[in-house]
Amino acid sequence: MSDLPGCPECSSNFTYEDRDLFVCPECAHEWDGKSQTDDSDNVVKDANGNVLADGDTVSVIKDLKIKGTSSSVKVGTKVKGIRLVEGDHNIDCKIEGIGPMKLKSEFVKKA
Repeated sequence: MSDLPGCPECSSNFTYEDRDLFVCPECAHEWDGKSQTDDSDNVVKDANGNVLADGDTVSVIKDLKIKGTSSSVKVGTKVKGIRLVEGDHNIDCKIEGIGPMKLKSEFVKKA
């Protein structure tokens, strides 16, 4: 049996793939296959695989050196009220005693 999605216009089950598009032979509707199959837009997970959300409290799992300074964020530092953003460093936060920072989710765990 086919695992292709049905047509969003006429609900036909006779759709087929044509390169990057899905096509309905009954109503001639074409649509992008990625937009229909990718529901996980910006899912951010911590080091243990837990899904993070805006406002969560996390703790740092390894010493992180701060570029341009001689200080670092120590293991176990709790960060409250995180904000998720897109990019390589996907967590915006304020760390007490250090100030605003961007962190990678792979170096934190949900508290």
